[in-house]
Amino acid sequence: MNIYSNKFAIIVIIVLVCILALQVSSNSNSNQLIDSETCELYIIDQKINAKKYLNEFDSKCLDFKNLNP
Repeated sequence: MNIYSNKFAIIVIIVLVCILALQVSSNSNSNQLIDSETCELYIIDQKINAKKYLNEFDSKCLDFKNLNP
């Protein structure tokens, strides 16, 4: 199979899209959540079922908190 053929390029693209889909589906357990009081982002650790804060803040939440003290 020639690497410059259209068939090879299509096969490579399909394989890469499948790998990306598997990574996204397996990483869906770590959704980022926002603490409503501090606007800090956190994820829930599935092993110990506790919050793990990421030391990052959501700018939209902070803007909303500043408008409504």
